[in-house]
Parts: sequence; structure tokens; C-alpha cells
Amino acid sequence: MNGGEYDWCEGSFGGVRRRRCLVALVSLLIALAPGASPTIAAGGDATIAGMVVLPKTRSAPVINKRYEIVAHGGVLSANPPVAVVYLEGVFPPATVPAVTQITQKELTFIPSLLPVRKGTKVEFPNLDHTYHNIFSFSPAKRFDLGRYRAEDRPVPAQTFDVPGLVTLRCDIHEHMRALILVLDTPHFVITDEEGRYRMERIPPGRYVLKSWLDSKTTKQSPVEVAAGATLNVDFR
Repeated sequence: MNGGEYDWCEGSFGGVRRRRCLVALVSLLIALAPGASPTIAAGGDATIAGMVVLPKTRSAPVINKRYEIVAHGGVLSANPPVAVVYLEGVFPPATVPAVTQITQKELTFIPSLLPVRKGTKVEFPNLDHTYHNIFSFSPAKRFDLGRYRAEDRPVPAQTFDVPGLVTLRCDIHEHMRALILVLDTPHFVITDEEGRYRMERIPPGRYVLKSWLDSKTTKQSPVEVAAGATLNVDFR
């Protein structure tokens, strides 16, 4: 570095600012040294977007016609249809467990389809003026919360730490279903009703992009994303 740049750090400002300036200069010299590993800033993150061809909406003879989980031929899927698009790869573990909710309101689960990262805690508040009894017999997570009303004891959050699909039911209201898709990745999105998706802030690298459509249908495509690039991937 030339003398003028060094004089800028040696200038007439206080000792603390001077030390910060010198640290910044040393960091820059290390980054520019031969063999140094470059650090990719947020601006270098990639984006994957595209379209998933969704199955047709199925009529469901249940009380509430909003988003729900329907069963047809032993297959569980969201209705109206949506897909969960996610990346498989090697990612740093989460430092703080995420906490989210599935509520019971008007005798339905909201949301009825919830993708979460492995290790996420899920709460199940009851917003109805009646009892619910939420349970799961799925291999990825087995639990039974027992019967409770909105004003009853706090219901403990459940930790979903095994990847896989978890089916939620209510022991009192047989039509109620929900799905929790536990994923070993921080990168996932739900498509809109047209099948469009957009996943941002992806570190450059090679991955497997997957599209979950129902309990028995998951499509996949290998992808490689470059820093700052937008990759278009459709599932048809």
C-alpha cells in the first residue's frame, strides 16, 4: 500500500478508530494473499426459480373448503395442490432451533402443509371453542398431546429432529389432517397455486433440487448455481 493510504489510518482520529482501521487493512491484505479462500458476500448468493406442474384440484367432502390435506388411493396431498421445492446438499447446522406453529381453527389445521428444517420446534395452539387431541403415528415423529381446549394447560412444543413426512390427525375430529415435511436443509419454499416458486439467498455450489408433490411423489434435478446468478428449473 502507498504512503498516503497508510497516513489515512495514522491520521488525526482517536486510538479506537485507528485500531479498527488497521484491523480492516490487515484483513484486506490476508484476503488478497496467494492461496487465500475468497469470502462470498450476500450479493454473491444465487437464486433458483421456476415452475412445478401441479395435479388438478380435488373436491373434498369435508366441512371446510380451504387448504386441507386430502387422501386419495393411500396418497396424502395438499388441496388445492401446491408443491414444496427444496435443496439437498451440505449445509452448516442451525445454531438456534426455529419455532413455528400449526393452529387449530374452525376445525382445520392452519397451515395444513408445513415444511420445516430438522430441529424445528412446532407449537399447536387451539383457537377453537372445543377440544382437540393432536397426535401422530408417523415413524419420523410419534406423539399424542391429549385432549385440550384453548384455556387449558400450555401444550408443550414438539421438536421435529428426524427428516421425513409427519401426518397429523385429531382424535376427536376425523376429517382433520395436516402434514409436516421435515427437511435437512435451510433452503425450501412452497409454490403458489399456479406452481411458481422462487428460492433466494442460495450459496453457490452443486445441489440436488427436489419438488415434493404428495406423500408418494418427489421429483428431483441436479443443479449447479453460480454466484449472483439466477437459475431457472421447471418440474414437468
